[in-house]
Formats: sequence, C-alpha cells, structure tokens
Amino acid sequence: MDTLALGPVLAGAVRRLTDAGVASPRFDAEELAAFVLGVPRGRLLLASFDRAAAARYDELVAERARRVPLQHLTGLAGFRHLELAVGPGVFVPRPETELLAGWAVDHAPGSVVVDLCTGSGAIALAVANECPDATVYGVEREELALAWARRNAQTRHAAGDRPITLVHGDATSPDVLAELDGTVDVVVTNPPYVPDGSTVSPEVAEHDPAAALWGGPDGLDVVRRLLVRAAALLRPGGVLGIEHADVQGESLPALVRRHPAFTDVADNSDLADRPRFTTARRRKLAG
Repeated sequence: MDTLALGPVLAGAVRRLTDAGVASPRFDAEELAAFVLGVPRGRLLLASFDRAAAARYDELVAERARRVPLQHLTGLAGFRHLELAVGPGVFVPRPETELLAGWAVDHAPGSVVVDLCTGSGAIALAVANECPDATVYGVEREELALAWARRNAQTRHAAGDRPITLVHGDATSPDVLAELDGTVDVVVTNPPYVPDGSTVSPEVAEHDPAAALWGGPDGLDVVRRLLVRAAALLRPGGVLGIEHADVQGESLPALVRRHPAFTDVADNSDLADRPRFTTARRRKLAG
C-alpha cells in the first residue's frame, strides 16, 4: 500500500492553519495527525500516512482551517488528568480553568462540593477524580450540555471514579439543591462572564453555546445571581471560587466584597499572570 511521509503532509497542514489564523497551527496539525493515525502525539515521528489516512487528515485540516474547534474534530478535550467528550452544544473546557479546578481540589478532600454551571462536567469530574472522598454535585441548565456531562460522568464512573450527582436546573434558582442549603463546603463555578459585544475568536463565537458565554453588559449578570445562591448553599466558613474574564480582575472581586455573606475575598492569576478567578469565604454566623 502506498504511504506518504509524515513531514511534508504535516508541513502543508501547518501552512494551511497558519494562513487561516489558527492560534496554534503546529500543535493542532500534530494533534489531528495523531488522532487520524491513532498514535500518541509524541510518537508521530515513527508514523506515516496511507492514502486513506491522508485523505481523512486533509478533510479534518480543512475543517480546522474553517475554525471548527480542534476538540470538536477529535471529540475530546484534555482537562487536568481527564479526557472529556465534547462537541456541539457544550462549552469546551479551557486550560485556564484547570487552575480553578485545582483550587477546588485543594479544598475538596472529605467535603461536599457543588459545581454550578458545570457544562461538560469538567470541574466536578476533576474533583471526583482527584478527591475520592468528596461528595460532588454538578448543576447545568442547558439540556445539550447536560447530556455531555452525563456521558462524561458515566465514562469516569466506569473508570473507577466516585460517581457525581448531576442536576438539571438553573444554577441561580433557590430551588436547585435547596436540600443542601447551609451544608456545602465548596462552591465552584465557571459561569457565563463574557461582556456583551466583546470580540471573540470564530471558534468561540460560532461553536461555543451562547448560554455559556455572554454575561450581560459587564459580564457579571449571572455572577450576581450566583452569589446569592452560593451564599445560601455554603456552610459558615465554606469557600467559593468563581472564574472570570481577565478584564474583571477588579470588578468581580469588588462585587463579591459588597455581598454581606462573604469575606477573605482574593483574586488569583493564571499561568500567564492574567487575573482569572476570585475566591472568598462564607462569613461565620455572629454569636
């Protein structure tokens, strides 16, 4: 069977993705090649394409050049120690959110953890994977996103992780998980926070669900309602973590400080030293 050397095919793909404005053309070209060939990316140098694989690769590169997200093409998104199934209808988890998940993991051992706006289940499942003695809940309003979360939860349970409880509902509603009010140790959320009218990449604008992105004129409309719900869920001394946009490194902590239920408010940067998530503690009851 005819084979094609990897190098020239890969170089052509990198050029196409570069010309299309893809942010990480070499990484994406290599990831797609590894996906088509069924090998780890680190072993690509040992691989080659047959004609059928080369044709399939060309199709996927063309889709990526049209700015279809890489994760939609492979069907997977890496998140901490997990590989999560993703696709149309669910927000693709970002590497920046792994830091918020790590914060939640640090506070989760032996705790009750609630992930509001769970999307694909990324944070909730990471906590369950790394803290097997934690009791974890995830809340998601959008049915398509919840279907992806359920799929991922089933996969992780089959792999041996402690199961999580997924709830279909509005994370800001007082009725959602009302039975847990005043008992939760950790509330964590990656909510819709992009300010309306912001410029985002085609991958985000055309493929991430709008309900997971837009947060009103200042991006904080959903957060305002989530603070009320988090205050009700958390026990005195419990902790809250909220991801935000890098332009909200002052506005979101200020919003949390104004809420009477929270103290010890701090903002945290990502690996690029950009403001990324705010943490706080539920005030203890007086007396």
